[in-house]
Amino acid sequence: MRITGGDARGLPLKVPSNANVRPTTDMVRGAIFSMLASMTGEWSPRVCDLFAGSGALGIEALSRGAEWVDFVDQNPRCCGIIKQNLTTTGFHENAHVYCSGVNKAISFLDGRYDLIFLDPPYADKTIFDIITQISMSNFIKNGTVMVIPHTIRLMVEDSYNGLQLVKQKKHGDTCISIFCQEAGV
Repeated sequence: MRITGGDARGLPLKVPSNANVRPTTDMVRGAIFSMLASMTGEWSPRVCDLFAGSGALGIEALSRGAEWVDFVDQNPRCCGIIKQNLTTTGFHENAHVYCSGVNKAISFLDGRYDLIFLDPPYADKTIFDIITQISMSNFIKNGTVMVIPHTIRLMVEDSYNGLQLVKQKKHGDTCISIFCQEAGV
């Protein structure tokens, strides 16, 4: 797996060798950032990468100009790999890794994010509860964008407490759903 764009384009990323971790493929990451580029002009967001795994989504955001990324994953092995990937790509000073469950992190992280990646395991049916919890948390501000790669068999709602579905695209078995606090993005 490699960074697909920006300053660190082409650099390899380590991936946890764990059956419970499903890294977002290069093709899907490329599609996500293409969709985001078509929605935004100037881009230097504050990002939160939930269920970070290898950190590929957040590191890709850093490579493409993100100001800061908070990574959250409950698996200590994944947290170690994210730190290694941040060092390899040179972005370790623009990020923090929290080895914590997502529900707990939502309760203690106090930043309002411009961009949130929510990439839980595909079979995780608690995704709807997590989206609702985020939509009511201090993570959200006007203009916050939340990107959710998920299986095409999982149907997301059009709205969660003010977060509106603004874009959706399918890539094989993956569907990319993009929500925004303002529907006018």
